[in-house]
Amino acid sequence: MKTRRDFIKAGFALGASLPLANFGKLFAADLPVKTAGVSTAPVQAKSILVAVRDGERAAMLDKAMAALGGMETFVKKGQTVLVKPNIGWDSTPERGADSHPELVKRVVEMCFAAGAKSVSMFDNPCDQWQRCYTNSGIEKIAQETGATLVNGKDETFYRQVEIPNGRKLHEAKIHFLALDSDVFINVPVLKHHEGTLVTACMKNLMGIILDRRFYHRTDLHQCIADLLTFKKPTLNILDAYAPMVRNGPRGKSADDLVVMRTLLASTDIVAIDAAGAKLLNHQPSDVRHIAIAAEMNLGTMDLEQVDIRRFKLA
Repeated sequence: MKTRRDFIKAGFALGASLPLANFGKLFAADLPVKTAGVSTAPVQAKSILVAVRDGERAAMLDKAMAALGGMETFVKKGQTVLVKPNIGWDSTPERGADSHPELVKRVVEMCFAAGAKSVSMFDNPCDQWQRCYTNSGIEKIAQETGATLVNGKDETFYRQVEIPNGRKLHEAKIHFLALDSDVFINVPVLKHHEGTLVTACMKNLMGIILDRRFYHRTDLHQCIADLLTFKKPTLNILDAYAPMVRNGPRGKSADDLVVMRTLLASTDIVAIDAAGAKLLNHQPSDVRHIAIAAEMNLGTMDLEQVDIRRFKLA
């Protein structure tokens, strides 16, 4: 597995020499502060993005949640919580194709500590679902924490809903946990994707619908954005500890990963994906579903308009 320094030296794709300049920019503490004249227009609160680096996953999550007011800001006593990892692939944690069990475990623990009545998890995976759940390590941490791991392939768990503001996605069958849980926490892993350049928080929501192929048959990027007009997570936590930088979304080996030791958290799903795109050396506007979602006013793509709270643990 390569380190961030190796990535900067070698570039991330098939011999390219593209430097990882955006990593430093995201965490630069000395970005210029913009000033403006006096205005009587109402001030709209900025989206908040917490960016933590150079720690282990659980420690970075602890720091990020403290900066957002603690998990109790999002989870109240007696509420039901859906924690939605990426469990799409029959792959082990060191391959980086699925959400890392260490991070997911800490999220679940924090939800229960905040007073959650129950915490459930599921995904509608691309590979055989039992093998995905087991080999990803998510099944084990569900057993350890008392979370309920639910079948994401059982069609009886999905309900047909209308999506009136969708441009291409007008209806979909959505898993009951995404519809009925009081709190929805989205916990994907940042990766390269051969079809969309980047897969992060927005694309992880494909795992709550039954017919994933409809997106591909219709307009993948527009459908990803359209779903947000109906359902947004309460909170997004993006694992960028060791992103897959090529051969995504499945990956071929641990050599496809670059160690960045980074975690992002935000309620703004567009802003967090924009930051994830920059970590993988893409402009957010180059990732079509991010650009579409921003144009549809579903979040903020322009990171200069985001309150980025940066922390370095080591």
